[in-house]
Amino acid sequence: MAEGVGDGRRLRFTVLGPVGLWRGGERLDAGSPQQRALLAVLLLRGGRVASAPELVDALWGEDPPATAVAALRTYAFRLRKALGPDAGILVSESRGYALLAGAGSLDLDVAERLAAEAEQARSSGQADRARALLSQALGLWTGETMAGVPGPYCAVQRTRLEERYLTLLETRLGLDLETGHHAEAVAELTTLVAAHPLRERLRELLMLALYRSGRQAEALAAYADTRRLLADELGTDPGAELAALHQKILRADPGLAAPRSAAREAAHGPGVISVRPAQLPADIRDFTGQSFAAKELREQLAAAEGRPMVVAAISGIGGVGKTALAIHVAHGVRPHFPDGQLYVDLQGAGPGPADPEAVLGAFLRALGTPDAAMPRGVTERAALYRSALDGRRVLVLLDNARDAAQVRPLLPGTRGCAALISSRTRMTGLEGAHLVDLDVMDPQEALALFSRIAGVEHEAAPDVVAACGHLPLAIRIAASRLAARRAWSVADLARKLADERNRLRELRAGDLAITATFEWGYGQLSPRQARAFRLLGLPCGPDISLPAAAALLGLAPAEAAELLESLVDASLLESAASDRYRCHDLVRLYARSCAERDEDPAQREAALSRLLDFYLASTAQVYVIERPGDPVLDHLEPTQWPGLVFDSNDAALNWLFTEARNLLACARAAAHGPGLRRAADLLLVAKDLAESGADDRQYVEVNAHLVAAAQRADDPRAEGRLHCPMAHLHLLAGRIKEAEQSAQAALALQLRCTDPVLSAHALNESGILASVQRRHEEAEAYLTQALDAFRHYGNRNSTASVLANLSRLYLDVGRVQEAVSLAEQALAMYQAIGATLRLASGKYNLALALAQADRREDALEQLDQVLHIFRHSRYRRWEAMTYWRMAEIHLAAGRPTQAAGLAEQALATSRGTGSTWVRANALVVLGRALRRTRHADRARACWEEALAIHEQLDSPEVADVRALLARAR
Repeated sequence: MAEGVGDGRRLRFTVLGPVGLWRGGERLDAGSPQQRALLAVLLLRGGRVASAPELVDALWGEDPPATAVAALRTYAFRLRKALGPDAGILVSESRGYALLAGAGSLDLDVAERLAAEAEQARSSGQADRARALLSQALGLWTGETMAGVPGPYCAVQRTRLEERYLTLLETRLGLDLETGHHAEAVAELTTLVAAHPLRERLRELLMLALYRSGRQAEALAAYADTRRLLADELGTDPGAELAALHQKILRADPGLAAPRSAAREAAHGPGVISVRPAQLPADIRDFTGQSFAAKELREQLAAAEGRPMVVAAISGIGGVGKTALAIHVAHGVRPHFPDGQLYVDLQGAGPGPADPEAVLGAFLRALGTPDAAMPRGVTERAALYRSALDGRRVLVLLDNARDAAQVRPLLPGTRGCAALISSRTRMTGLEGAHLVDLDVMDPQEALALFSRIAGVEHEAAPDVVAACGHLPLAIRIAASRLAARRAWSVADLARKLADERNRLRELRAGDLAITATFEWGYGQLSPRQARAFRLLGLPCGPDISLPAAAALLGLAPAEAAELLESLVDASLLESAASDRYRCHDLVRLYARSCAERDEDPAQREAALSRLLDFYLASTAQVYVIERPGDPVLDHLEPTQWPGLVFDSNDAALNWLFTEARNLLACARAAAHGPGLRRAADLLLVAKDLAESGADDRQYVEVNAHLVAAAQRADDPRAEGRLHCPMAHLHLLAGRIKEAEQSAQAALALQLRCTDPVLSAHALNESGILASVQRRHEEAEAYLTQALDAFRHYGNRNSTASVLANLSRLYLDVGRVQEAVSLAEQALAMYQAIGATLRLASGKYNLALALAQADRREDALEQLDQVLHIFRHSRYRRWEAMTYWRMAEIHLAAGRPTQAAGLAEQALATSRGTGSTWVRANALVVLGRALRRTRHADRARACWEEALAIHEQLDSPEVADVRALLARAR
């Protein structure tokens, strides 16, 4: 390798794109096209001498100029000058030239080395490494090979290197499918097939990728397109491999499923490494007793290898030690499950058992699945979960299950895997499960457990364990407190537990034994700790942040943190993460019962009111950061407790998405009582959760719950403010009937109260709905009224939004120039008020207007900027819509190949957002692009799927798609 002076001055050369000469990061002047042609010829000869006649022929062919040899000398002189201190690597020899570039200095050499390493990795079974190496190699092609360089030699080499690129790309795409990345490969393959229609290998890969993505009809249609194209262009039939693949797809040959190694990676995004989960909680160091049950369970689980899935279920009363036994046994059988262990607390003993869909999402993430590839719904997630476990030997510990129905979707379902379940309920409805009913400990085992934890033996110990009802959890709590308080003796503890006022009687009360144990711990708390413990049992969210807990307790954050940490030390609270806390579900239930028993009702209501204030004030801050110019803070219900102040848009959105489940749970809990209006306002300012596609389902459920409560309370303001965001969200999802119901309700309710926010938003949503339903005059009337209403109460953000909506309406009726003007006004207003995320909406609308005004490149430039903002803000629903619109514009510009690729991106991005309407529209554009690239059968398959979605939604687009299909037939 030629070296320059100093560090970072290494020479390198490029031919896989523009012919170039670089020193470190600086591009050197390689001269005229002919001079660069000489450089390319010498580089591609790999240090071998090229004679003057050979070089003349390479640069000029059969008709060189008379001055060709002199010109060669001039080019060589100038190249040496460009090489500077490394000029000596260009040598003259035998009236010819050679370039002695060092090893690894030419991008082509690096690419070939990476390709060779990839082949070696692939041969040794390292498919992921091979795929990564090939991706690096392909990344060295930076455009047309030797772009703009003349001469017959470079023309031949250009063709050779472009063929090499395609061959390597086909190999990498084959590895994509081999490692389970078929869904991501579809978009790239669709574009490549359109660009290289006669390459059968690309079509074969596309058919297989479509099939493995669950798009069998499209895979078959792709073959029909291929057969017709080959007959028309070449007068031949598809090759034997392609025809054989077609037959296998027709009969759904099991051999076409992703290989086992790929099944384990099926949900992984590009570059994601397979994960070996090890989620078991720490083993119980002083585990004692239950030896027979432990031996029985170990034998069952250890025999899982080579057998159908093994399921073992432990049942018994609360506090009997089900979790401790399950964790201990799980650690004992870890060597039999080398591919990992999954764990979840299903919270079955509490009021909010874990949702199987959410649990499956957590398991899939633990197995390496990125959020972008996460399907919606229990059925689809369970299927992907079983696929990810296929070929693995994994133990799944399902702790604290409510019933068999909660457990069934979480079972692995594959050979070599096993599930261990703990539950208060006996799992008799779980087919094939080995059931173990756990009873209380015998006196000797109870004494041994107590002695091991406390570290002492004493004649009073039998009295202690007897007072604990021989329940392991009660014994463990008592012994642990003794061990932590060295000033106490066992006799002291026995006396405390013997006193009925110290709740000994409750410890023996059957199913209430756990409650009695908690009561004992609760009695040891200071008044401030006890109050905090009681109040922390009131919220219904999965956890609580320090600022939210401070609001609930009515304390400064530092004071609240001290209390919370003391409760962690008392084992009544868990530190889930830095400044985040959660109660075990049983502890939460107990704390809530204590609050109902010991806390004044007015104090309980005040605590929850402060928490609601905190979430409303904080979420409102997020809302106004994202919507500057919206005076919503002046029109919300007043709050007494402050919210958070965010220093950036990113911090605000991060908080909102992190707290989604907690703030929605808080809003739901406030449905009855004086907090109803604040809960409705909280949903109004939290609508980004649903609009982004992140938490739309829970948002819709809570909204419906609050609507019902507002109707019972006869509160038109609260009900109307709830209907407005729902009308918008239903429209985004293509649910026209539901959108119409919400919009009509909001319109009617705004007549019953004086609320400028409700009136303006109801008019705006009604105008958008009428526009979508093509009732254009009605839409213009509503939107004009909305514009006046927003201007009247000074909402510049929403004023800009209405201008954008009017622009869209004018596009629909052919008033294109007016539409462009309104979209530009809206964008200028967003820019003037300093909007960021809303600025993307303004650019999106302007792009639609520019596209219809035949300014397509300007439109695409706007959408490129929009895409970045939506992606950064995690607005995946709008990101998918942007890809769809870009695909439409490329199609209108006569670029069907690019359109197909972007439509596939829209389909991929829309997964998991609930945006079936966007998916249907993307399928329509994809079908139109495919038809233009002579893939008529696959196009028809896309339109048929789109029609099914639009018919289900009862969308206005139904007639358009039917017309497309009719013409296609």
